[in-house]
Amino acid sequence: MNIKLPIKGRFIKIEKFWKLLGPGLVSGASDDDPSGIATYSQAGAQFGLSTLWTAIIAFPLMAIIQQMCARIGIVTSQGLTGTLKQHYSRPILYLMLLFSFPAIIMNIGADIAGMGAVGNMLFPSIDATFFSVVFTIILLGLIIYLPYQKIASTLKYLCIVMLVYFVVPFLYKQDFNEIIQATFIPTIKFEKHFIAIIVGILGTTISPYLFFWQASVEVEEMKNKNKHIIVNKKIIHEINQDVDFGMTFSGLVMYFIILTTGTVLFKGGIHQIDTVEQAAVALKPLAGNLAYLLFAIGVIGTGLIAIPVLSGSLSYIFTETFGWEQGLNKKFHEAKGFYLIIAISLILGLSLNYIGISPINALIYTAILYGLTAPVLIAIILHIANNKKIMGKNVNNVMTNILGFLAFLIMTLAAGILIYLQFIE
Repeated sequence: MNIKLPIKGRFIKIEKFWKLLGPGLVSGASDDDPSGIATYSQAGAQFGLSTLWTAIIAFPLMAIIQQMCARIGIVTSQGLTGTLKQHYSRPILYLMLLFSFPAIIMNIGADIAGMGAVGNMLFPSIDATFFSVVFTIILLGLIIYLPYQKIASTLKYLCIVMLVYFVVPFLYKQDFNEIIQATFIPTIKFEKHFIAIIVGILGTTISPYLFFWQASVEVEEMKNKNKHIIVNKKIIHEINQDVDFGMTFSGLVMYFIILTTGTVLFKGGIHQIDTVEQAAVALKPLAGNLAYLLFAIGVIGTGLIAIPVLSGSLSYIFTETFGWEQGLNKKFHEAKGFYLIIAISLILGLSLNYIGISPINALIYTAILYGLTAPVLIAIILHIANNKKIMGKNVNNVMTNILGFLAFLIMTLAAGILIYLQFIE
C-alpha cells in the first residue's frame, strides 16, 4: 500500500502538469516543422556537428520571446496584431503584414511539399502531388469542422510523434566526447554558406509566425474557459512553465536532428540534401530501416502540427488587422473571413508545388527569410512588453529585457553578416 500511493501520486502530478501544457507545447512542437527539420538536416549534412551548439543558444532566446507574446495576449485580451492596431501607427502594422505574409505562405507550401514527398517515399507507387493534395484537404477539413478544444487536444497529442527524433541518433554508434565538445564549444566559420545556415537555424527556431500564434491562442484559451482571467504571478508562472516546456522540447528535437544528420550523413559522405525525403532515405543504408522510417514519420507528424499553426497565425493577423470575426472556437458561419483566409493560405501554399521551387530550397529560404524579418518583430514585441500604458504592472523585468535584447542583437548581427557576405563573395 505504501508503495502504490507514491506511484499514484506521481501519476496525478504528471496528469496535472499535462493539463497545464497547451499553447506553449504546441508552439514548441510546430517550431520543428518540416522547414525546421530540413534546415537542421542541411546543417548536419553540410557541417557535421559544427552547429550543434546553436540549440543551447537558441533555447533561452526563443523561450523569452514566446513568454512575452503569451503575456501580451493575456494582459491585453487580444492578439499581437490587435495590440499593434490599437496602440501603434498603421505603417508599423502594415510593415509587419508585409514581412509576415510571404514567409508564412512559403512555409506552408514547403511543409505541404515536404509531407507529400515523404508520403511518396513511404508509398512509392503513389505520386507525391497526390499526397500533398490529400494532406491539404484533410487539414482544411479538420481545421474548419473541429471545435477549438478538439483542435488544441489533437495538436497536443500529436506532439508525442516528435519523440521519434530522440531515438534516431542512438540507432547509430556515436562518439560522445565529440558530441559534448560540439555542444558546449561554439564553432563559427565566417563564410556565406555557414552563416546562411546559422541565420536559417535562428530563423526557424525564433519564428515570427509563432509570435502571433502564441499571443492569439492564449486569448483563445481564455475564451474557451468562458471567463476573464485576472492576470497575476501564478497565471504568468503557469504560462511561462508551458512555454518553457514547449521550447525545451523544441530545442531537444532540433539538437537530436542535427546530431543524427551531423554524424550519420556527414560522416557517411553525404553533404548535400536537395529534397526533404533525401534526409530520410540517406539514413537508411547508414543507420538502418528503423531510423529511416522514424525520421519520415516525424516529418509528416510535425507537418500536421505546424500547418494549422501557420495558417491560423496568418488568419489571426489578417482578421485582427481588418476587425473581422475570428477564432478557432467559432463555427465557419460565425467567422467566414477567418476560415477563408486559412483556406486561401493552404491553397496558395499548395500551389507553390507547381511553380518549380525545390521543396528543400523553399524550406531553407523560408527559414532565412524569417531570420531576416524576425529582428524587426522582436524590436516591436520588446517595445510593447515594456509599454506601461499597454502592460500595466506586467511589463518586462530586467532579465527578460536582457535576454530579449540579446535575441534581437544576435538575430540582427547574423542577418547583417549574411547580407554583407552576399556582396563580398
